[in-house]
Amino acid sequence: MSAPVDKSQAGVGARQYHIGIAPGEVSSVALLPGDPFRVPLVAEFLTDVREVAWGREHRTMTGWYRGRHITATSTGMGCPSTAIAVEELARVGVTSLIRVGSSGGLQPGIEPGDLLVSEGSFRNDGTTDAYLPKGFPAVPDLELTASLSRHAARIAEAAGTRSHTGISVSDDAFYAETPEWIEQLNRMGILNVEMEASALYVVARLRGLRAGMVCACSSNLVDGTSLYDHKNAALKDGWMRSIEAALEAAVELEL
Repeated sequence: MSAPVDKSQAGVGARQYHIGIAPGEVSSVALLPGDPFRVPLVAEFLTDVREVAWGREHRTMTGWYRGRHITATSTGMGCPSTAIAVEELARVGVTSLIRVGSSGGLQPGIEPGDLLVSEGSFRNDGTTDAYLPKGFPAVPDLELTASLSRHAARIAEAAGTRSHTGISVSDDAFYAETPEWIEQLNRMGILNVEMEASALYVVARLRGLRAGMVCACSSNLVDGTSLYDHKNAALKDGWMRSIEAALEAAVELEL
């Protein structure tokens, strides 16, 4: 009988099964939108853009921003696909990861298009439980988070909007978020809800990587600003500001 597959060694030094990237094809820093169709939004900031791979939800482009080689790879929605992307990006040489995406506000006064910088994630997902006990915190890199916060504040102020920092929550089930659950998160002081950060932080911590997140507010779940009303038109502008903040942090820290 042959030995069971050791997935910790699968794909090391080779083209990755899910994201389709081989060592040497990407940079040391990757911006991580969820949607593959938002990868080109990152590319709008870059020069000498090249599409590297696109399989399933994982699309990758590279280019240059102010002298830094930058990669953008989409994670898809949720912690399972995010964990796969982070694991495989680490195996091809990425050492720093910055999530840029959408997130729902959970505190009054957060407006669509505002920037949200995460200082840690409440692990309300199942993926990270497969890696570590619940008591282990999901926290981003401190220096990277401070840089994201500074650049987000400056960029938001210049645009006439605002940035916010605080603890986020990563949920698994978008449509299972009841009014009671949203109210409970609000009472806990949770800033925003999304679906990927806890996996990003936990896997990055285990693999010795740097990770952070700056998102754009898509809606406010306690102020009654629905995902589906006209105010959501501000979201794309927020995405672009979040990407700029991430790129500026990558340059500042020479990631």
